Amino acid sequence: MGSFNGHVLPGSLFLIVGLWHIWSSAKRYVSDPGSFRVRVWNPVGSGRLKYLELYVITAGAFVDMCIELLYSTHLKWFVGEDGVLNPSHMNDFEHGGMLLMFFLFGVVALLSEKTRYVPLPEGALCLIASAAFSAEYLLFYFHSTTHKGLEGYYHLLLVILVGLCVASTISGALFAHSFHVDLFSGIAITLQGLWFYQTAFTLYGPMMPRGCHLDELNNDVVCKLRDSQVRGEIIANCQLFLLVFLVLVFVVGAYATAARLYGHPELKSWHDAAQREENGEYEGENQEALAF
Repeated sequence: MGSFNGHVLPGSLFLIVGLWHIWSSAKRYVSDPGSFRVRVWNPVGSGRLKYLELYVITAGAFVDMCIELLYSTHLKWFVGEDGVLNPSHMNDFEHGGMLLMFFLFGVVALLSEKTRYVPLPEGALCLIASAAFSAEYLLFYFHSTTHKGLEGYYHLLLVILVGLCVASTISGALFAHSFHVDLFSGIAITLQGLWFYQTAFTLYGPMMPRGCHLDELNNDVVCKLRDSQVRGEIIANCQLFLLVFLVLVFVVGAYATAARLYGHPELKSWHDAAQREENGEYEGENQEALAF
C-alpha cells in the first residue's frame, strides 16, 4: 500500500523539478533558438545556486531513501534464523532501490559538472536519468504490493506517466537539439509529481470517491460495489485530464512570459517568416480555386 506522506514527498520533488524544467526550457529556447540543446538538468543562474536542482534531486532522494530503509523498517531488515529479508517491508526495500537510482543520478551529474573525474556529455546524463525512471517504472509495474481495484487503477495511470518520463529522457539523448523533446520531458515530470499528489489526496485523504474507503486494518482501498469502483476510475480519468490542462496552461504562460522577457530577435523573424509562408500558401490555394 503506502501513505499520504509517502506520496507527497516524492511528488513534491518531481513537481518542483518538472516546473523548473519547463520554465528553463522555454527560457533557453526563446533566448537563442539557434543554439538550443536538450538539458537533463537546468542551472539556477551562474552563481552559488547554479547546481541547486542537482542538490535538490540528490538530497531529496537521499532523505526519502533513508525514510524508506531506516525509519519505515525500524532497522528490522532481516528476520528468522536464516536471516531472510523481512517480508513485511519488501515495499520499503523496493522504494529504497528506486530512490537509490535517482540519488546516483544526482551524484554522477554533480561529479560530471563540478569535477574532471567523470566528464560525461549531456546525452549520457539523459540515459542515466532514463535508467532511474526505468527503475521506477519497473517498480510500479512489478510491485510486491498487490495493487487491485481503485488503488491499482491510480497506480496504472502513474505507470503510464513514468513511462512518458522514460521515453522523453531517452529521446533527449537521441535528439539533442529538439526543443519539443526537452519541453515534453518537463511536462512528463510535472504530471508525475501532480499525480503523486492526486493519489495521496484521493486514496489517503479527503477526496476518496463515494462508496469506497481505506481499510486501515488490511491497509487497502475497498469499494463496496463494482459501480463505486467504476465511478472512482472515471473520476480518476477526469482528474488526470484536469491536471494535463493545468500543466498546458502553465506551459503556455511560461513560454509567453519567457518570450516577452528574453525573446531573441531571431525568434520573431522566424515567426513572421512562418506566417508569411502560411499566408502565401493560403493565397495560392485561393487563386487556384478561383481559377478552377
